Amino acid sequence: TAQNENSDDEEEPEHDWVEEHLRQARANYLFVNTEFAASKADAHALLRFIANGNDVFIVAENFGDSTSALLDTLGIRTRLVKLPTHAGPRGLPVPDSVTVRFTNPALAGPRYRLPGGDANVRFLVDSGRVGRALATDAQGRPVFVRLDYGRGHVYMCSVPIAFTNQFVLRPASSQFSATALSYLPARPTWWDEYQKQGRLGNQSLLRLVSGHEALNTAWYLLIIGGILFVLVEARRRQRIIPTLKPLPNTTLLFTRTVASLYRQGSSHALIAEKKVGLFMDYLRTRFQETSPDFGDEDFRERLSQKSGLTRSRVDELLRLVNFARTAPQMNDQQLLQLSRALTDFKREARR
Repeated sequence: TAQNENSDDEEEPEHDWVEEHLRQARANYLFVNTEFAASKADAHALLRFIANGNDVFIVAENFGDSTSALLDTLGIRTRLVKLPTHAGPRGLPVPDSVTVRFTNPALAGPRYRLPGGDANVRFLVDSGRVGRALATDAQGRPVFVRLDYGRGHVYMCSVPIAFTNQFVLRPASSQFSATALSYLPARPTWWDEYQKQGRLGNQSLLRLVSGHEALNTAWYLLIIGGILFVLVEARRRQRIIPTLKPLPNTTLLFTRTVASLYRQGSSHALIAEKKVGLFMDYLRTRFQETSPDFGDEDFRERLSQKSGLTRSRVDELLRLVNFARTAPQMNDQQLLQLSRALTDFKREARR
């Protein structure tokens, strides 16, 4: 048992030192958030901290039901006030702005204008409670109060919009937060992040979603909708798609049939005419020669350069082509010679 006690003391020396330091040293505890929620255990611990002579500064507009134990003990309540509205963009009603000021005569000169939609919470202090309104709106309703508890004080402000970057950096409203914080005594101040981020170990990517009721509801609806979609789609059965045989390619068969008819009819001149026509189309698409003149020397030289063949090869090919175009009849040997010349030309011109 002695070893266990020693091991426990060695595991948590820093935690014990911090807790003992918080109990003995006087300090300020600062909460700034749109919502402040404290359970019963948190409220009792916070009240003991205040009673020992420390100060707590709470800035929030929504205190929730979980903080009722703290508010009941301090004797303070919150209420929403109905602000006059004016026509905004697209004719929608927009709450008028709110003007707040400090009650201290030395600080009562400056007036700070805040948007009404984010500054419509006011405090009500129960009768008999020791407290003081430090800042009010134009109608004298408190927005910043100080309550005495034990040897310490509680400062509560209901306009967290004034502590945001937008209004802290704006010259017309930057002094409100600075003046409000100046009520705290000059001693160590603890900034609390628990109200914003939750526990220190909560580093989940969904902590932002779970921190907002609307996003949390949408997240659960998305999960439920996805499960229902999977269950419903799993019951569906897709009919079998029949396999269609591809249509046969009859182009080659047709070509062979036509060629055999030409050969059976000994129409070599017609076959040569078709080959010459295909050669003319080849010159047009391959070498951009739209209207070649086989007798033109410039054309022969240009074709030799474009195809990469010697001038003699080009001259011999064009001689065979001219003969096929003008001869009334052709025998098998002449047609075969023309066909081989055209095939060799096309093959060597592709290199």
